[in-house]
Amino acid sequence: MKKNTLVTIALICFVVSCSQKEKTDLLVYNATVYTVDPSFSTTEAMVIKDGKILATGNITDLESKYDPKERLDAEGKFIYPGFIDAHAHFAGYGNSLQRVNLVGAESWEEVVARTVKFTSDNGIKTGEWIAGRGWDQNDWATKEFPEKDALDMAFKDNPVILTRIDGHAAIANQKALDAAGIKTGDKLVGGDVEVKNGKLTGVLIDNAVDLVSSKIPGQTKEQFKEVLKDAEKNCFAVGLTTIDDCGLGFEAVEGIKAMQADGELKMRLYVMLSDEQKNYDYLEKNGIIKTDRLNVRSFKVYGDGALGSRGACLLAPYSDKPGHYGFLLSRPEHFDSVASRIYKKGFQLCTHAIGDSGNRTILNIYAKYLKGKNDLRWRIEHAQVVNQNDFALFGANSIIPSVQPTHATSDMYWAGDRLGAERVKGAYAFKQLLQQNGWIPLGTDFPVEDISPFKTFYAAVARKDAKGWPGGGYQMENALTREEALKGMTIWAAKANFEENEKGSLEKGRFADFIILDKDILKANENELLQVKVLKTFVGGEKVYEKK
Repeated sequence: MKKNTLVTIALICFVVSCSQKEKTDLLVYNATVYTVDPSFSTTEAMVIKDGKILATGNITDLESKYDPKERLDAEGKFIYPGFIDAHAHFAGYGNSLQRVNLVGAESWEEVVARTVKFTSDNGIKTGEWIAGRGWDQNDWATKEFPEKDALDMAFKDNPVILTRIDGHAAIANQKALDAAGIKTGDKLVGGDVEVKNGKLTGVLIDNAVDLVSSKIPGQTKEQFKEVLKDAEKNCFAVGLTTIDDCGLGFEAVEGIKAMQADGELKMRLYVMLSDEQKNYDYLEKNGIIKTDRLNVRSFKVYGDGALGSRGACLLAPYSDKPGHYGFLLSRPEHFDSVASRIYKKGFQLCTHAIGDSGNRTILNIYAKYLKGKNDLRWRIEHAQVVNQNDFALFGANSIIPSVQPTHATSDMYWAGDRLGAERVKGAYAFKQLLQQNGWIPLGTDFPVEDISPFKTFYAAVARKDAKGWPGGGYQMENALTREEALKGMTIWAAKANFEENEKGSLEKGRFADFIILDKDILKANENELLQVKVLKTFVGGEKVYEKK
């Protein structure tokens, strides 16, 4: 009788204890959780409710307070905040998956052959446009731009445009040039139609690319949806939970809003509107657009071109092309008028600047309006080559350098040829840029580079290519520490988007956007970093990817 009474009392106590615990959705335990909080602490478990972190701590304490619907044993693995790519082209990447993939092509002949095969494999009909992206003449034995003759022979009845890896140059066949009405002698601001021996070569630089690409028929709504879904799937698989899409039209924003509202798109997106009148009118009419998954408050402007295609605007001529300085893509008056308009509205301005002249031009225009320390978080996208006299402008005016570490390791083979031994010291200077404001957001610029955040991390801290070259790292005085690189991919990237109070860390009240990795990137051997695998990805506490 006494034994039964004790059992009954124990059961009553258990029931009372459970009824007093707070109901939650998920308990994750048996992990090393990097919270990326101000003290950069770790813990072993966390509780999630309504898509947000409710608490972190040790498993015993959390089990005593919370009653989860589900439990997830992380099996001793490593949990980080979901990665945030501070500079990418999400929709552009999705589009690239539907086009000829020219990344890694080792010659112009291979580029043409891949395009022919794509056309055959996909049943492209006579008269239909063919587009591709990813070639890089710097990877070829002959490092000069190709000419269109082989394309003209292979594609007499189809207009073809093949874009360089950086998006700042392309080659088009005669059919495409005719469709755009391009003729020898055509001139334009911020671009170049290449002519050799009085004939079009097919090579288009910067703004000239748009003359042809604008003739490609637009997508249907269903095609746009498929593009974004394809991109999302691949991005979740590498641990990305927020992406800054740098330069979309308002029509794309409306499409994204509809997909997110219907639950068809779960990726969180920070969208910069492109530099067009219709987009300024749109945001001024609607104001900042902010939901849990979408943030639209900024504009992406192009200052100059790219270094690889010699369109980046330099203060002195290119070391490997005497007399050539590159160019700005618009007149300085345009950049000034844009800055004035955006400043008055309180929006964020994000400007692409690669060359030291491009950076100086934009930095001085920013300084004219910002006038010292502020919290507008205007950004220079890339900040790739900066004159030593101009670094201080970042810190003096709270201008944020948004950089892409893999650009350094992609360009290091030839950047010195373009810039010379002295000027290259101010290129890819991530540590020096970090010191200006004490924080720096990191991205990839995909599809210009690979989407992998682990390549970003490796390039930032090791500054080597995938083969471990160079042995001592490239300009290691500007390498980041592992903690700095992680912050650049999480909390600092969130801060660049005015979102540091809702994501980028696994603190109480933040979104439960997290990833489970098979290795600890803060402690793994350097040669293991590119082999790290994402086991699971969660957005708002919902599992959106699991490695099979």
